[in-house]
Amino acid sequence: MTVNLATTPALVDVPESTSINTLLADRVARTGDGPLLERRETPQGPWAPVSAKAFDADVVSVARGLVARGVQVGDRIAIMSRTRYEWTLLDYAIWAVGGVPVPVYETSAPDQVQWILEDSACRFAVVETSAHAGVVDAVRKDLPTLEDVLVIDSGALDALRTAGAAVDTQEVADRRAAVVAADLATIIYTSGSTGRPKGAELTHGNFAHVSLNAADVLPEVIDHEGARTLLFLPIAHVFARLIQVATLSANTVLGHAPDVKNLVADLGSFQPTFLLAVPRVFEKVYNSAEQKASASKLKRQIFYWAVRTGIAASRAQDTGSVPAALAFQHRLADKLVLSKLREAMGGHVVHAVSGGAPLGERLGHFFRGVGVTVLEGYGLTETTAPAAVNLPRSVAIGTVGPPLPGTSIKIDDDGEILIKGPHVFRGYRNQPELTAEVLQDGWFRTGDLGTLDSQGRLRITGRKKEIIVTAGGKNVAPALLEDRLRSHPLVSQVVVVGDQRPFIGALVTLDAEMLPGWLATHGLPNLPISEARVHPDVLAALDRAVTRANEAVSRAESIRKFHVLESDFTEANGYLTPSMKVKRPLVIRDFADTIESLYEGAPTAS
Repeated sequence: MTVNLATTPALVDVPESTSINTLLADRVARTGDGPLLERRETPQGPWAPVSAKAFDADVVSVARGLVARGVQVGDRIAIMSRTRYEWTLLDYAIWAVGGVPVPVYETSAPDQVQWILEDSACRFAVVETSAHAGVVDAVRKDLPTLEDVLVIDSGALDALRTAGAAVDTQEVADRRAAVVAADLATIIYTSGSTGRPKGAELTHGNFAHVSLNAADVLPEVIDHEGARTLLFLPIAHVFARLIQVATLSANTVLGHAPDVKNLVADLGSFQPTFLLAVPRVFEKVYNSAEQKASASKLKRQIFYWAVRTGIAASRAQDTGSVPAALAFQHRLADKLVLSKLREAMGGHVVHAVSGGAPLGERLGHFFRGVGVTVLEGYGLTETTAPAAVNLPRSVAIGTVGPPLPGTSIKIDDDGEILIKGPHVFRGYRNQPELTAEVLQDGWFRTGDLGTLDSQGRLRITGRKKEIIVTAGGKNVAPALLEDRLRSHPLVSQVVVVGDQRPFIGALVTLDAEMLPGWLATHGLPNLPISEARVHPDVLAALDRAVTRANEAVSRAESIRKFHVLESDFTEANGYLTPSMKVKRPLVIRDFADTIESLYEGAPTAS
């Protein structure tokens, strides 16, 4: 049975006097000399604890420097950096003086940087490297409000600490105390698939509501003694930004991993108890394990047996009982295969939080079979990240769980998901018409499609603007097919097409990292993508993958033809957003001729 409205009452009501500053103050008062973060001085160096008191003192030191530089209450300051301790420090220092940090992805092009800094009227920009400074300098002439660019790797923070030595600490204390829940905390520019990014204005109250309620509803994840997480997603993204605030507000020790190339080693040394990632990360973990197991026929057979056993054990959990024989097989599978995957994630991970796109039931059951419960959630920049999340004690794989405490979710007549709650943003910067379009009677219109089950758990079915209507009048949500096909180790990205066409087709890109291993295990030479994309064995494997993906839909919705492109979609070539979402309209426009070729000679109706 489905319903059209679900509400979860708030567990914590946030007073008007609350801010991100008071959340940190509460943590300092509660844990004092206990560890708040761990950081490294060098990429391979030891993790050194930073106590709550020490971090707070560092925040005040840098904040005094900002005051010395003339930063006023409400001033916007851009941060452009990889995920590292200094970003978190700057965030809290800017908040401490009543400023507004504006995150910028460190991979952003000059025109993107120009738009964000211009639209937000930033006075200062703090960047990680001289190369980043060069990107800002390239558009400096178009940024009349920008006064200076500070470079972290050139000693910018030490310079701020030195400059602030003459500033009375009471100035920072007074400004901190004056910040309240309704005040603007940040402007996050959504990396949309079309047009210029929109600046979503999020308040201190937005962050405080999610942080405090998440700690109460997920204590076994983020609010228990020994909780640790290693942040490797870009802090410029709302998901990582929220986790940063929520973990420092709760009882988690936070670490930063700036380079995902070192992630496995970093996980091994930091040993987190929970992780947050997007589905593509979990797909990569599985595909990498599958590839390593394909070195011999016996290893491959053992791996697939262990995967089937883990998935079966996970599915059995949903029935309330795992049969004794299956439980025995699962313990054996764990000893032979599954435990090694936990070790690759640091050996202590119990939970992982996934957001950004549907994970897929198979991967959800696979990871729970490994011993890592993936808590799939759903949210947007405009909802300060999570609006719904699965709870460890009642995971419903395939859904994104019930509304977060304090949240109402409604399904409109056309299937669109509407959200209401104290974490919904106050509007888009400089765009009152667009704000009025998406905020109606307190409800935020997400543009996503979904359903609610009888328990009030949300299931995402697609994007409203991405619905394909075939020439035969069939409505097709491409996300399900794309997610299933992308789970194949050869596949990097998929764009399903077919609007006003006689059948559904797909554009596919190959995964350059996984391709060599797949070729080797299938007795093929190491081919470049230009040759692999047309090799009969590769095409046959993809055809089988398409057939499996089609099992989830009706024939009218199934992929009939696909084309393998010569290059992948990346952020560098403009086809991916920084949060790894495909810019569908751009792909459809630029590959119009390729799409047309899929339908040459096809009948006019399906």
